[in-house]
Amino acid sequence: MMQVEEQYLWQYVEKWARIKPDTVAIIFEDTRLTWAKLSDAVDRTARAFIEIGVEKGDCIAMVSMARPEFLIAFMAASKVSAIWTGVSPQLTVGEMGRILRDCRPSVLITLDRYEDSNLLERALTFSFGLSCICEVMAIGKSMAGVLDFNAYIDVPRHEMQVLLDARIAAANDENEVLLMYTSGSSGTPKGVLHTHRSILSNVEQQQKLFEINGDSRILLHFPINHVAADVEITFCAVYVGACITMMDEFNPVKTIKIIAENEITVVGQVPPMYLLEMRSKDFDKRKWDSVKTFVWGGSPASKDMLEVLDSIRKRTGARLVTGYGATEFGGFVTATRPEDSIEQLGQEAGIPYDNCELRIVDEERNSLPEGEIGEVALRGPMLMKGYLNSPVQTSEVMDEEGWYYTSDLGYLDKSGVLSLCGRRSEMFKTGGENVFPCEIESVLEAHPAVLYSAVIAVPDKIFDEVAHAHVMVVPGAQIAPEELYQWCREYLVSFKVPRDIQIHDSLPLLGSGKVDKLRLQASTEKK
Repeated sequence: MMQVEEQYLWQYVEKWARIKPDTVAIIFEDTRLTWAKLSDAVDRTARAFIEIGVEKGDCIAMVSMARPEFLIAFMAASKVSAIWTGVSPQLTVGEMGRILRDCRPSVLITLDRYEDSNLLERALTFSFGLSCICEVMAIGKSMAGVLDFNAYIDVPRHEMQVLLDARIAAANDENEVLLMYTSGSSGTPKGVLHTHRSILSNVEQQQKLFEINGDSRILLHFPINHVAADVEITFCAVYVGACITMMDEFNPVKTIKIIAENEITVVGQVPPMYLLEMRSKDFDKRKWDSVKTFVWGGSPASKDMLEVLDSIRKRTGARLVTGYGATEFGGFVTATRPEDSIEQLGQEAGIPYDNCELRIVDEERNSLPEGEIGEVALRGPMLMKGYLNSPVQTSEVMDEEGWYYTSDLGYLDKSGVLSLCGRRSEMFKTGGENVFPCEIESVLEAHPAVLYSAVIAVPDKIFDEVAHAHVMVVPGAQIAPEELYQWCREYLVSFKVPRDIQIHDSLPLLGSGKVDKLRLQASTEKK
């Protein structure tokens, strides 16, 4: 009998349930879920969604952190040709409301509580105001009029199988299956729509380049509205049959402990996470000996972070990987090479995936030669279908030939290696000279007392705009702004030296782990 190649996300859960039913797929706190149990839960949830009345193309929204119900609901939604979207419980009421009004879910699944927030009451309030929400399902404590997610999906519902089979038979790999909202680092978050095909096109490349396989044990502690959680970690693990260890929060001390206890082999984080772990009193390089692949993205790595990871690499042979990507492409589309030095890892973003085209263009979108800085443009099968409810915004960034224009600035060297220079919107002119904030940030973060930095432009009567730096210091470190001014003067031309430097114990972060520069901009302008 000829084997049929999987073309839908949920089919990979069933694949591994057939091949290794008793192997653990998910670890969460004291829970161990095998591939057989995961597949059964996905199937029961799909039938439950059919019974509730979920139609093809409906949105199922989930307010939760990383836990097994997240993957179960995501895969079940894909099985009934619905669109799944994750909503971080860390968002404010206003932020959640904007997302739910945009995606108009028919089902809203929510944790009952998160920290001091009563998410169940919040969900009921949303359901009263949004007629599209037909059912609210709770994870944790439930109440009258609300379905208990785990209890409800526990019912087999064999009578729904005929309807489910019909839905599967009518499916297409171009069906929209995942909706992710951008972090809002450059303005209002946009809903990015991905299909089965676009997601599979990305992870097929990623798992090879990152050397992720069925024996890998992958850590997940990102919020479930993040592309790293949905595609780069979770679905990549499902694609290869790897085990995912989930955490419902990022905590440096707890993360170090779990990496050691669960012998995690793949760790993917943003640089601030690595730095906070390395500054923890519980940090010990030997606790990371099981890790075979360290991945980071979202922002450049500091010299301190790279030196620590390189020392682990030299002892254990671990692979260090960074790259460049976008939510619109389901994550990374470039990756560095195993032989790259820490200098290259600190400055470069690697070469494009085999199935992705990349070019640098000018303001008229004409290709630029190697070495010239311009906008990064991408094309490939992993590109999103478009922005939800935003055809105009979609047409602004995607042309008829399939190119996506990122608004990121960079250049290619003669080997086709990409280096980034920041966002087009962040570049500013001071006295007629171009300034890229990332260059100043790299210099500041090379100082031993600086953990992280964010540079923004502020108005100036003479030079139009000048650099203003916000610096997060290493815990326990003491440093005066004047020392950092002098440090910058040694490594930067005068017009790039920040006019002002503010010292902070912490910097505001977006859910993606990036510094919230819009909030810094607003607070700076008020002064």
